Amino acid sequence: MAVHLFAAIDVGSYEIEMKIYELSRKNGIRLIDDIMHRIDLGTDTYYHGRLSAAHVSQLKATLREYAAIMKNYGVEAYRACGTSAFREMYNSSLVRAQIEQDTGIQVEVLANAEQRFLDYKSVAFKGADFEKVLADPTAIVDLGGGSIQISLFEKDRLVATQNIRLGILIILERLHRIRSTQARAEGLIEEMVNSQLAIFRKLYMKNREIRNIIVVDDYISEVARKNGPMLHKSGVTGTGEFTGAEFIEVSAFNDFLEKISAVNRQELSRMLSISDDYIPLLQISAVTVRCIAKMMHAQQIWVPGVTLCDGIAYDYAQKNRYISAAHDFEGDIIACAQETGKRYKCSVDRSTTMWELAERIFDATKRYHGMGDREKLLLRIAIILHDCGKYISMTNLAECSYNILMSTEIIGVSGTEQEIIANVVRFNHDEFVYYESPDNISELSPEAYMVITKLTAILRVANGLDRSHKKKFSGLKVRVREGELIITVDAKKDITLEKGLFGRRAEFFEEVIGLTPVIRQR
Repeated sequence: MAVHLFAAIDVGSYEIEMKIYELSRKNGIRLIDDIMHRIDLGTDTYYHGRLSAAHVSQLKATLREYAAIMKNYGVEAYRACGTSAFREMYNSSLVRAQIEQDTGIQVEVLANAEQRFLDYKSVAFKGADFEKVLADPTAIVDLGGGSIQISLFEKDRLVATQNIRLGILIILERLHRIRSTQARAEGLIEEMVNSQLAIFRKLYMKNREIRNIIVVDDYISEVARKNGPMLHKSGVTGTGEFTGAEFIEVSAFNDFLEKISAVNRQELSRMLSISDDYIPLLQISAVTVRCIAKMMHAQQIWVPGVTLCDGIAYDYAQKNRYISAAHDFEGDIIACAQETGKRYKCSVDRSTTMWELAERIFDATKRYHGMGDREKLLLRIAIILHDCGKYISMTNLAECSYNILMSTEIIGVSGTEQEIIANVVRFNHDEFVYYESPDNISELSPEAYMVITKLTAILRVANGLDRSHKKKFSGLKVRVREGELIITVDAKKDITLEKGLFGRRAEFFEEVIGLTPVIRQR
């Protein structure tokens, strides 16, 4: 049985964690070590935009230690990820270059949508419980240092997700700034959180009622791990269908919060067996969850006790086929894009028709364009959102579409991928700007820009085949023969418009892919 050792490193806002896992196709994922160092990077970066020299030195020393531990274990692969603290740094690239030079560890900065998707995969790490909980209307509440992500699921499918720029460390800093006492803190936290939740409720809740809340955090999770029965009424862990200390009734959670509110910080630290420094962060997390549960009329809270490292490991194991995921994560990315499309009144029928055309062209020309499943997913998202700019302006469609897509997070999509999608949509409507052109102001790599070029070529041809928006074609067949992409269609309606406007799109496709598109009508 082949066993593979993998390390996941989370360079977070408040802690630097490394978990080492044993991966095998027979036994899946098994955690074998968990190391954690507390370094408050968030306070520096959220309010000063850079790390102090002292924190850079601490961070490098910690990662040197982690590199030595990985070497001793014989770790064969690792992934180190920086989150919101790194995203907020003005000098992120300088700090990462120093870290790599000093420790040999490359730190990848995750876009918010990437980070939250990995956090979401960390919950899938729990297996059967994850699928069981998602069978009911559920919210995943991801409490970070710089922001909170709320993702809503119905019938095991993501239906909405939103990032709220009010993280745990940001709230803590505001409390310090106004010199709040412990007695007043709870009410002030509620005011800050509820002001943001009012907007979320208006945008996403409508008549929705959520049964379960899944909490991904560092503080409530720690208390649940060490003091599970204390969070339940009469010390009973779990009721009904779900059992275990990590499943908590909302009413019992509220009782627990009321109980700890009356205890001073030092006594609470002793009672819960957690660090004194954690107490304010625990209070902020708990009050935030209580506000969200009240807004959603939730009945149960699940605290699975997972971290970003678990999501990183799950993602690696899935991509390298050590495990097969029961949940359709790609479907969630598509669902998120479709929900965004609804917000901007994108045509569902048109995007469905264009995707049928584009998918066949993509598949028929794989050996010519050399792209894979991930690029195909980006093409599908671009098609779902290809006309989003019409919501703002019919005249400046390309520019408006680009700006919307660069400003809209799609969970599971990286910053680079987001820019690829935005440019594909822009160039579908506007003149293409070549990578070498002086008009190209993109900072994407030549490889990423080549993906834009190829996807734009495919999208333009698909768009050209349905130029009248009337679904004139049926019985579509696409094949490559003697340097031509032959698109054979059954068309009972006049396709003069499609043939007449196809020329320029076909020329660009031929330039990029090396095949001449030809429409043949039966």
